[in-house]
Amino acid sequence: MTATPGSRTRLSPDARREQLLDLGLKLLSTRSLEELSIDLLAEEAGISRGLLYHYFGNKQDFHRAVVRRAADDVIRRTQPDESLEATERLAQGLTAYVDYVEQNYAVYTMLVRGAASGNELLREIYVDARSALTGRLFEGLDEYGLSDGPAVRLLIDGWAAMVEETVLTWAGAPSIPKDELLELLGAALPAILDPLVRR
Repeated sequence: MTATPGSRTRLSPDARREQLLDLGLKLLSTRSLEELSIDLLAEEAGISRGLLYHYFGNKQDFHRAVVRRAADDVIRRTQPDESLEATERLAQGLTAYVDYVEQNYAVYTMLVRGAASGNELLREIYVDARSALTGRLFEGLDEYGLSDGPAVRLLIDGWAAMVEETVLTWAGAPSIPKDELLELLGAALPAILDPLVRR
């Protein structure tokens, strides 16, 4: 049976929720989280407010779900090939990260700046995402001649903060070619860890 013009495909509850989260992310690219209301999403999706409340409970739950989707998206899209050596995984992950921020600048900036502003909802999700991204680096420490420990974690967290700020600044107003940016960021991690290697 073929669908007639104007007919709607009936989605499962999970598929409908995923569709609404995708729409929420799309809307976040042009407005702030505070402007992302249940009314706006219902209007854009062509459904009732009641149905949205059925999926998300309240506005805060909706915001949390949309921001979590954004965080999960960057984690998924920057996952490197685990069969590669540490330096290759780093290069692949950095390239994917820069590409993601470049393509999703408004949403990612909202996540980072919102967390820094003291918004607890954003901060919790941001910390989880940041931990997932940096956690990958600890799996290849032996290839740098290091083992996990407080000093290593401190330096890797510092490098990650530098990368985040550098990439956001670059994506907002690119001042050097992307290849040069990636080369600099990739070279910075071994340089930062070098004092520990030589200890």
